[in-house]
Amino acid sequence: MAVTFSLIGGAGFRAQYYLRIARALPDRFQLGGLVVRDEAKALMMERQWGVRTYRSVEALLQQEQQDFIVLSVSGTEMLPYLLQLAETGIPVLSETPPAADLAGLELLHSRLGGSSAPIQVAEQYHLHPIQQARLRLIESGRLGRITEATVSVSHLYHGVSLIRRLLGVGFEEVQIRAMRFETSWVQGPTRSGPPEEDRLVPSVRELAWLDFGDRLGIYDFTRDQHRSWIRSNHCCVRGERGEIFDSRVLIQQEDTLPLQMEFKRVNKGEQENQEGYYLHGILCGEQWLYTNPYAPARLYDDELAIAACLEKMGVFAQGGPAFYGLWEAAQDHYLGMRIEQAARTGETVIAGRPSWA
Repeated sequence: MAVTFSLIGGAGFRAQYYLRIARALPDRFQLGGLVVRDEAKALMMERQWGVRTYRSVEALLQQEQQDFIVLSVSGTEMLPYLLQLAETGIPVLSETPPAADLAGLELLHSRLGGSSAPIQVAEQYHLHPIQQARLRLIESGRLGRITEATVSVSHLYHGVSLIRRLLGVGFEEVQIRAMRFETSWVQGPTRSGPPEEDRLVPSVRELAWLDFGDRLGIYDFTRDQHRSWIRSNHCCVRGERGEIFDSRVLIQQEDTLPLQMEFKRVNKGEQENQEGYYLHGILCGEQWLYTNPYAPARLYDDELAIAACLEKMGVFAQGGPAFYGLWEAAQDHYLGMRIEQAARTGETVIAGRPSWA
């Protein structure tokens, strides 16, 4: 049975992910209404997507029935909406981050820390197919205890969320050292599309070392790297018995024999295959570590991950388990801000246990 969600901030870049997913998977997700404050943008969305729009949250709540609300507004607008919606008791899937700064996170905790407001956060990076495959291999124990994770995938709180998941870290105190390296590179794609001319623009790379005492996280990100045609994402996870290095897996078995494997991405629709074009899953040796639950919909990896957020939220809204709560999101944003502080000052920063820990 499909779950129904409404959307606040429905004309934004991120919001349109949810619209595409609902259109591609109508048997799983139904769209209620959209809150779009700008009249002209609202009319455009109605024409483009065939949806109902409202100018205020109050109007939406009066007219629509939904299992949960997706809150997709900017970080500076997030806090007042979360506080308003928490009073209604309606389950909310919030975009990241849940507040713009540390003061906002602390205010959020002071207001909602003792409440049972049904809020989860749409942090999708650990739900990407390749990250799901890596996490499943880690959970199998074949790498032994994980001690190091290097993540060069996305910026700040997204990167931190992956580091913490891969290392199995909670809200522990962490010592952070960081640096910035500035150079130039050719302008690549942006949210607006491909580059219109060949020109050099500034490139800023941030490197940070997160020392959790017995585990090390390394954050490495160049701004706009995830859209660039000339820079690659990278992930390395090291355990006592082996490592994952991007798509390569190295393990020393208990009989001391070494094992070498690869994560193999398997698509349907290639060469003579007639089943349509979509991701089938990710194979490692003889084991499927990820099988696409949304096949044969033609969704790319980020959309598959956000679809997983929506599905998990539907279960949560019906009384099921949490999957990425407000305080997980607050912790990742907090550590992201501490990385920026360490990179800006050149000083070692101690990120202690904040109020929500």
